[in-house]
Amino acid sequence: MIATEDQLAQPRLAAARPAQDVVVAVRGLTKVFKDFWGRPKARAVDNVDFEVRRGEVFGLLGPNGSGKSTTVKMLLGLLYPTRGHIEVFHHSPRHVATKSRIGYLPEESYLYRYLDSDETLDFFGNLFSLPPKDRQQRSEQLLEMVGLDKARRRLVGEFSKGMQRRIGLAQALINDPDLVILDEPTAGLDPIGCREVKDLILALARRGKTVILSSHLLADVEDVCDRVVIYYGGKIQAQGTLKELLAQPDTMQITTPLLPRGAVERILEIVRNDVAADKVRIDTPTQNLENYFLGVVQKAKQTEAETSGATSGHRVAAYLRGDADTPVAQPDKILERLTLPTAAQSAPAPVESQPNESVDQKKLEDLTRPQETPAPAPSPVAAGQKEAELQKANEKLSSLLGKPK
Repeated sequence: MIATEDQLAQPRLAAARPAQDVVVAVRGLTKVFKDFWGRPKARAVDNVDFEVRRGEVFGLLGPNGSGKSTTVKMLLGLLYPTRGHIEVFHHSPRHVATKSRIGYLPEESYLYRYLDSDETLDFFGNLFSLPPKDRQQRSEQLLEMVGLDKARRRLVGEFSKGMQRRIGLAQALINDPDLVILDEPTAGLDPIGCREVKDLILALARRGKTVILSSHLLADVEDVCDRVVIYYGGKIQAQGTLKELLAQPDTMQITTPLLPRGAVERILEIVRNDVAADKVRIDTPTQNLENYFLGVVQKAKQTEAETSGATSGHRVAAYLRGDADTPVAQPDKILERLTLPTAAQSAPAPVESQPNESVDQKKLEDLTRPQETPAPAPSPVAAGQKEAELQKANEKLSSLLGKPK
């Protein structure tokens, strides 16, 4: 059978399409750290192969020291591999133009502690040569998104670890990157902040962004990642989609609403005809603690008071959603508001109207009295006594100096 030209072209197009969608390609990647004398000290990454595609959330898992952070640093061009090949957007990681398409949140927040939130985002936006108007608009949207719009004038050095992660996430997105690399993005965040970060990751993936996530919190990875690789000893021990890795093909789960006892007994009788009695288990499905916590917060509807710290329940920045020209009131709200204000919310008392309790009013009056009222004139008797005392003092001084009186 002779294939037609269209039949021959179809496989070529199918093979070319995945190649165009590959954002990161790693082949035989190896990194060996050496001591001062050039002797091998530690093999951090050992012959690693994987690909990351466009619009995918890719997870890097593994215990401490397994090679995840080393791999991330080589993808960013911060470390040179000992052997192997890396491509990011079909270029070397050291390609300068490629770096403008990457956003990176390191495991530790390396920020200038004497800059406030606005100045921090303006500084990083200027590194990408963003126009001043774009820097200002994106800074406002990002600070509102990560819940720091009420703390924009506070110095970054005063932030807690969770607030530093929030401003670090904002700086990683200031350039609207096509590839976002997040190293432990939820470290130090409260449960609401963790959920918002995960919702943000999913929103970026829906827009076609590629996200590489390195985390020790397996629940976070399970909620957002499409594919994962598991490191141990610098090698990839397992990789694939979560459905492939987590599926248990030798078991089956049937979920139904609550059934009467008689119906349950009839179902068990049928099942036990084919399965041993000790292999069948009946229990009530449970939700994870995170979902329960968020549900409790949502039902509580606590009053939203003024705060100088991080807030929650904000929209993804408009330019990250791809609808920067649309009004803010559009219904595409990715991060749902979990704590809604009540109708009887009272306005906080102005700070200026409160007296300054640190000043001793009595002492202040004593200090200011001589300037306010002049001292009364002395009486003639008191003046004569003072003149006599002054004359005696002069005579005594003259006798001590040996002068005639």
